[in-house]
Amino acid sequence: MKYYNIYDMHTHSDDSFDGNQSCVLLCESAVQKGARGIAITDHLDIDDKSLNVRNFVVNQYIHTSRAKSAFSSDLEVIQGIELGQGIYRKELSERIMEDIKYDFVLGAIHNLENEEDFYFLEFTKDNVKDLLTRYFNDIYELVKWDKTDSLAHLTYPLRYIIGKYNINVNFDDYSDMIDEILKKLIENKKAIELNVSSLNKYHNDFMPGIEIIKRYKELGGEYVTVGSDAHYSNGVCTDIDKAYDALSECGFEKFTIYKNREPHLLPIV
Repeated sequence: MKYYNIYDMHTHSDDSFDGNQSCVLLCESAVQKGARGIAITDHLDIDDKSLNVRNFVVNQYIHTSRAKSAFSSDLEVIQGIELGQGIYRKELSERIMEDIKYDFVLGAIHNLENEEDFYFLEFTKDNVKDLLTRYFNDIYELVKWDKTDSLAHLTYPLRYIIGKYNINVNFDDYSDMIDEILKKLIENKKAIELNVSSLNKYHNDFMPGIEIIKRYKELGGEYVTVGSDAHYSNGVCTDIDKAYDALSECGFEKFTIYKNREPHLLPIV
């Protein structure tokens, strides 16, 4: 790896509905790649009515606790969760975050309320603007809620709008909305994630793109977490070095990790 301070702050074990391998295998891969830390942030899509939430959070926390203990001398294991659609079930979401002592909670929107994940939607030139407007409105409500630590993959729908349907998006149409999101993150002293999972696939860009990270910096933003969004052990830490390169280009000298729900700035070295 190009850098010494490699932390992958977004990974999924087989506790995620779309995960594939154990926490132990994720950690082994991180150690083999020379990482200093990994956050295991399994999907808790709180609006999934088929999910037994209590069983999930208990089992996932036990698994990450075991990994943390097993790798204590080789790797910093950060116990986390990717809380999807938390604003759609606020009371339950808040109770879980009070009961389970996570180190790190990623906040995400993967679908609009009572609708399918953007992965399953059929995008057309006629419906993209309405769907993205509704999405960014919900993202704003998520950051205004101010219960999570870092905003995951802000431009998530572009994976499919551009990557699958090849529909161009004019971001001038959403710049004011995105600015309000960034300003609210900064006001609340919360992080934005630089997600690398779409590099070399989908629309071959970071999520969000570098122009948004630069804008976050211009507005006074300080905290950026970096994650591979790996769903297999061999994807852990992939392209984290490219993300650090990009952060440096945007004027950041440090990236952010979380412990006990508090941000810690580490140098990009």
